[in-house]
Amino acid sequence: MRPIHQRSPIGALVAALCAGALLANPASAATKTASAKGKPTVVEAERFVADAEKKLDLLGLDAGRAEWVAENFITLDTETITAQANEQYLTASGDYALKARRYNGLKVPEATARKLMLLQQSLMLDNADDRAAYARLAASMTAAYGKAKYCPAAAAGAAKPDCMPLGELEKVLATSHDPARLKDVWLGWHAQSPAYKQDYAKYVELSNKGARAMGYADTGALWRSRYDMAPDAFSAEMERLWQQVKPLYESLHTYTRYKLRQAYGPDAVPADGPIPAHLLGNMWAQSWDNLYPMLKPAGLEKGEDLTALLEERKTSAVEMTRYAEGFYTSLGMQKLPETFWERSLLTKPRDRDVVCHASAWDLDGKDDVRVKMCITPTFEDFRTIHHELGHLYYDLAYSNQSPMFKNGANDGFHEAIGDTIALSITPAYLKQIGLMKTDPDPKQEIGPLLYTALQKIAFMPFAYKVDKWRWQVYAGQVKPADYDKAWWALTEQYQGVARPAPMVDGGFDAGAKYHVASDTPYARYFLAHVLQFQFHRALCKEAGDTGPLYRCSIYGNRKAGAKFQQMLAMGTSKPWPEALKVVTGSDKMDASAMLEYFAPLKTWLDEQNKILAVEDAKLTKR
Repeated sequence: MRPIHQRSPIGALVAALCAGALLANPASAATKTASAKGKPTVVEAERFVADAEKKLDLLGLDAGRAEWVAENFITLDTETITAQANEQYLTASGDYALKARRYNGLKVPEATARKLMLLQQSLMLDNADDRAAYARLAASMTAAYGKAKYCPAAAAGAAKPDCMPLGELEKVLATSHDPARLKDVWLGWHAQSPAYKQDYAKYVELSNKGARAMGYADTGALWRSRYDMAPDAFSAEMERLWQQVKPLYESLHTYTRYKLRQAYGPDAVPADGPIPAHLLGNMWAQSWDNLYPMLKPAGLEKGEDLTALLEERKTSAVEMTRYAEGFYTSLGMQKLPETFWERSLLTKPRDRDVVCHASAWDLDGKDDVRVKMCITPTFEDFRTIHHELGHLYYDLAYSNQSPMFKNGANDGFHEAIGDTIALSITPAYLKQIGLMKTDPDPKQEIGPLLYTALQKIAFMPFAYKVDKWRWQVYAGQVKPADYDKAWWALTEQYQGVARPAPMVDGGFDAGAKYHVASDTPYARYFLAHVLQFQFHRALCKEAGDTGPLYRCSIYGNRKAGAKFQQMLAMGTSKPWPEALKVVTGSDKMDASAMLEYFAPLKTWLDEQNKILAVEDAKLTKR
């Protein structure tokens, strides 16, 4: 039952093990369970759990390897093999899920009780055709997303332009300042996902069928039950955390809107309404760091241009990964196994389609850990590879746990580990490893903080919205005909972002996001953004750093590394509040560390917004 953190978890079949097993049961399971005689015993329960762990571990390995191949060689055959492997896993795991109910109420050791609970946090599809369809739909939607391209129409008298994969479209959004061009590529990509809208709707029906068979109201409720609290309590927790962050986001949003109005004009960007999505430098408006050159005031920089330096040095994908590995080993963690370097995919192949979305894989629960990522010499990829290795170091840390505990404390933890390390990619760290030549100017610190906020703070309402939308879809509150209507209502409510053109009949803009097409729960990323700042503050304190959080790097501090490793080694053997307390001293998630980190920026943004409001009023009168 090992987690596969590949961001394309085959409809959360195998990778959902990061958050708790996602299962289904064969039609014969009910008969088998009903035939059990006598009262269950502790010995019987422990034998059952041991058998479940062993069998699911082996089937999970088969499914994980099939998915690895499918994402590296996208063909009909690999899609089919992947679906078949996961159907086998579903059949067996569902059998165990139903049989686990026999031991409910039995007083067993704490670890056994936790494993029985994890087994039952599952879907249950009692029809073989449903299981096959569920696996097939999940695999096909992931593959369709990976193969999608936008083929622009040819201008009159011109040769037909080449079709553009997502990576090329993203580059246009990141670098172009032509609103018409930005709008064209944005609409072009979002026109691809309606091709699998019907599949998604069918998938939702099957998923809900399986969740309800296990006693959950719907799949959204099942997802929210995986956080050691009731589903409604988790919803409230997400809202509480969002309300902590909201004032900072609103200051950033207001500042960004003013600057975009200056750049594109008041007719393109409203004075007090939502910002058009195609102008935010990212296909999903989930991060705005590509706008930094446009948003930074005169005299403020984000520091040396690491991308330019990496490109100038022609830094290879392997070298980028070695830098990231070096951070973890500086904390006292082990070197990556040699097999990592032999089996990972670090650059985009020229001869075939692959899913380039960066991902980390644990394929045997021991030391066969890998990364699949099309690394380029950019600051973004430098940070991303530090993030991906965080997954693997978590995997390696809990490799001595029993199979069902080889997961993160919750899925937000798994995402937060590498991001915590990435917060330590400070100018001081970059200079220490020879990637920065000069000491940063303390007077220039607003620039880097703004740049980071355009990544981290801009992301928060997007991350909240994705699963808020899916919870509504799974609950039946939003029907397929209203997918887009609900998506954009939430986008405007939480992000303050609007669709750049009217919605179209049959649209499926949510499906233009990878994690919707692959049915990967997204609350994990929201939680990870809160947790990483909590971890960062606690580890900086452990390292004895008393300066501002945004200057702190724990690089080379083995005391902080030991504290971190202590938590990582727990896996999911204990409820997440206990794991959180090991590092932070608190059992409650709290966004105050994030607010502390960005406190100087918040003050600066509010001052700038007052100035910009006056300038904008003059602009409007012209």
